[in-house]
Amino acid sequence: VQPPEKPLQAEEWNRLRESFRSPEIFEEVMFNSMVRCNSPIDVAKSLLTHVAKSNGDVTYNLLVKYLALCVQQGQTSEIRDVYDIMKIRFKILESGAYNLLIKGLSNSDQWRMALTLLEEVKKIMIPSRTNYESCIKAASRHQEMNLAFELYHEMLAKDLVPTLDVLQALFDFCRGVKGAELQKELFGILLYLRDNQIYPHKTFMRSIKLWFESIPGENWRGHLTNIKDSGLCPVCNHQLEDSDLTEEEYNNLRERIIKDVIHGTDTFRKTSPQEFEAFQTFVENRLPFDIVIDGLNVSHIKPRKMQCENLFDAVNCLAKENARLLVLGRKHMLGNSSHWKREIMKEMQNKADFFFAENISEDDAFLLYATLQSGKHCKFVTRDFLRDHKACLSDSQTRHLFRKWQLIHCVKSKKMFLSVFIQQPALRYDCVVQTTGDTWHIPYKDTFDEKYSYRVPRKWLCIQQK
Repeated sequence: VQPPEKPLQAEEWNRLRESFRSPEIFEEVMFNSMVRCNSPIDVAKSLLTHVAKSNGDVTYNLLVKYLALCVQQGQTSEIRDVYDIMKIRFKILESGAYNLLIKGLSNSDQWRMALTLLEEVKKIMIPSRTNYESCIKAASRHQEMNLAFELYHEMLAKDLVPTLDVLQALFDFCRGVKGAELQKELFGILLYLRDNQIYPHKTFMRSIKLWFESIPGENWRGHLTNIKDSGLCPVCNHQLEDSDLTEEEYNNLRERIIKDVIHGTDTFRKTSPQEFEAFQTFVENRLPFDIVIDGLNVSHIKPRKMQCENLFDAVNCLAKENARLLVLGRKHMLGNSSHWKREIMKEMQNKADFFFAENISEDDAFLLYATLQSGKHCKFVTRDFLRDHKACLSDSQTRHLFRKWQLIHCVKSKKMFLSVFIQQPALRYDCVVQTTGDTWHIPYKDTFDEKYSYRVPRKWLCIQQK
C-alpha cells in the first residue's frame, strides 16, 4: 500500500479502506507502510483521528505504530502526547512501547524523562540493553558522566552485554575531561575488553587513542603497529604477556573447571550422573590422550560429504603423528545408516579410542574433562566456542585463564580441499588488551564484527606515557 502524500478526510480514508483487499487489517498495513516510507506526521495523524472518530478509540497496536513513526522523525511533543494517552488508556505497556519511548525521548531535550521511564520499566521487568544504552548515551551527550557510568554498571550487574557502540560513546564523550575517577572508569572498560577477549574495531580503537591523547597534562601517545612473532612491540620494546599457562595456572584452571563446570550446575542437564561416572572411569583407564575430538561437531565440517567420512578424514590426519586420540561420539553413530557406515566406523576404532554417549548427552563437559585430565600437552578439536562453560566460571581471573588455555589447546578445524585439519601455530604472546601502567597494548580489528571469533587480530595500538 502506498500511503497518501497529504492528510485525507474521513470519506477519503473510507474509500481507500473499502478498495483494500482485507479491510479489517487496512489500518495496520497502512501504518506499517507509513513507517517504511517515513510519511509526514500529519498524514499519519489524520488516519489516527479518523480511526478514533469511527471506532470511538484507537487500539494499542496502532498507537505503537504511530509512536514508531514519531520516534523515527524525532517528534518529541508527539512522543509525549502518545505517552500521555497510553498511560491513561493502558495500565501496563509492553517492552516494545517502552523501547520506543525511551529511545525517542533520550534523543531529545526531554532526555531526563527517558530516565523516569527506565525507572518505570524496572518495576515490571528487566530493562533491555537498548533501554540502558539510550539513557547512557543521553547522559553522556549532556556531560553527566557519573550518571552514565552508574547506568553502565547497573547494566553489567543485570548481565546485559554492552554493544561496542555504547562503549565507544563513553570514550568519545570523555575526551579532554579531567578526573581520576573518570579515568578509572575508562580503564575499567579496557579491562572489561581484556576479560571478555573483545577486540575493538578500527573506529572504536581511534576513539580510545584520541581519549588517551586528550587527557590533560598526562602526555600519552598512541601508535599503530604489528607485534613481532616473539611478542615484542616495535614501538616501545615492551614484551607482551606469554600466551602459555604456567604449571600452577594450569592446575588451578583444571581444578576450577572440574568444580564449577563439570560438577557445577550445567553438566547433568542432559547427561545422567551414571553416564558421566562411566566416562570418568573410561578416561582414567586410558590416560593420557594427545588429542580429544568432538566427533559429532567435526562430522559436519563439510556439509556435502557423508558425516562419517568427515570424521574419518580428521582421525586419519591427526593419527599420522602417532598421537593418542579420543573421539567423543554418540550412540546413533553405531547404527548402520546413510551417514554412518559400520565398516568406516570399525576402521576408525583401530586408530582412536571412542566413547559413545547417549544421543541426548551434552558432550562439552566430556571434552573438557578428558582434555584437562590428560595434561598440559593435550589439545582438543571442535568448532564450538564453549562460551556457556566460560560463563559458569565465577571469577574473571579464571575466565581469562580458560580463554588463554582454549586459544592454545583448541585445534581449529578449517574447511580445506582435502578436509585436512590445520594446526595453526599458537602465538607466543597473549592476544588481549594488556597494560603495565605506563603502557597499554590494544589488539584491534579492521572491521566491525559482532560475531565471536577465534581469529586473533594482528594489528595493535600501542599507547605509552612519555
